[in-house]
Amino acid sequence: MLFNSRAFLVFFPIVAVLYFGLPQRHRGTLLLIASYYFYMCWKPAYIVLIAVSTVVDYYCALKMGATTDKRLRKAYLVASLVANLGLLFVFKYLNFFGWTVKTLLGFSEVAAARPVLDVLLPVGISFYTFQKLSYTVDVYRGDREPERRLGTFALYVSFFPQLVAGPIERSTRLLPQFDRKVSFDPHRVTDGLRLMLWGMFKKVVIADMAARLVDPVYGDVAAYQGPALTVATVLFAFQIYCDFSGYSDIAIGAAKVLGFDLMENFHRPYFSTSVREFWRRWHISLSTWFRDYLYIPLGGSRVSAWRHYFNLFTVFFLCGLWHGASWNFVVWGMLHGMYMVVGGATESWRGRLGRALGLDSIPGLHKVIRVAITFALTCFAWIFFRARTLGDAWYVIRHIPTGWSDISGIAILPTPLALVIVLAAIAIMETAHFMQRSGPVRERLAAGPVWVRWGAYYAAVIAILLLGSAEGQEFIYFQF
Repeated sequence: MLFNSRAFLVFFPIVAVLYFGLPQRHRGTLLLIASYYFYMCWKPAYIVLIAVSTVVDYYCALKMGATTDKRLRKAYLVASLVANLGLLFVFKYLNFFGWTVKTLLGFSEVAAARPVLDVLLPVGISFYTFQKLSYTVDVYRGDREPERRLGTFALYVSFFPQLVAGPIERSTRLLPQFDRKVSFDPHRVTDGLRLMLWGMFKKVVIADMAARLVDPVYGDVAAYQGPALTVATVLFAFQIYCDFSGYSDIAIGAAKVLGFDLMENFHRPYFSTSVREFWRRWHISLSTWFRDYLYIPLGGSRVSAWRHYFNLFTVFFLCGLWHGASWNFVVWGMLHGMYMVVGGATESWRGRLGRALGLDSIPGLHKVIRVAITFALTCFAWIFFRARTLGDAWYVIRHIPTGWSDISGIAILPTPLALVIVLAAIAIMETAHFMQRSGPVRERLAAGPVWVRWGAYYAAVIAILLLGSAEGQEFIYFQF
């Protein structure tokens, strides 16, 4: 079930009304049933994967909590890791691994059969796998006691607002909220609905409209030159941001309506002054997951310089692989790893260069330059993320400098209307982001004059209804 579909428009109000109408002791059962139904709307059979892996992690965590023997605790942790990562490997990476091995063996003229698993990738498997892994690791480390109620743990794994594409919540943060008594709070509900409306605006008006310009270009890159390739690449940067952050906003808003607090997943990432800062603002739940469960255990920055850089590069290599079973995503991750390594190694040199050029005396200009460079580096990496193949990505890179003598090639749709709509919507969004420096815009809007507040709401709803499709366009991160 898509957030931006008529089905969800019916599903969510029914769940919310029943939730607040039921006694507290029955609400968890309702949410678990609703969450399983929500997921089964894609492919009912795959709910078995969630259910089985939930039972495995529940059992392993209970066994870890019942013993102080370090070897036994580690054995149950390994069992959980093998079960979860094994399912992820089979359904997401088996074909990619087989293709890679066959290709490598082909160079040595060694014949090899390639295993092929012809199944649909379970929606959200990377997200709920990481959420479950964080739980078992937290129990192993002693950061929390194992959850003894199977139903509550199953709800933690499958909570429908963030089940399919995050935020990836921690057990120490989300599980205790299922025991919290929640009463109907009109202010909280309206704030959640405003956030859902904002997320829907970003998804439908910006992301989906941008896709109408981006998809034709990246679907046939050889037919375009520099102007169109550049516009499509920059628009994709906003498309993927609005698509994914829009989902997160809807998820966080829906949870807020029901009385739950999910973590912030994006914080104005394209205002970052460095790639390091970008990753503190982009997909925060994933970047902090890798930090806490991989980067720090590897030694983080508390090691020698070369080992620190190795840790950074390893994390981003795996981050790219997490995003998809394709070398495009791996290269995208490695590019960001390289950005981080080079940025760390040249930090002092760049500081001296800035002082020598006198940029420190003009902090506003210096910040604008740094933001522009960071955005350019990010867009360059997005080429590999969006391109269908590495060959297509290389074509885009080689041909971006071409064709600028005739910028009529920038017209990548039969009508410029879509481009005008997207640019206007992006301008609105970035203005709101700029205003966010002094607090959430939706709170300031709620405190403003009635005609301004309702005018903004009506404008957003009308834009969504006019530009959205009846059944909704799938979110990009559903493929991960």
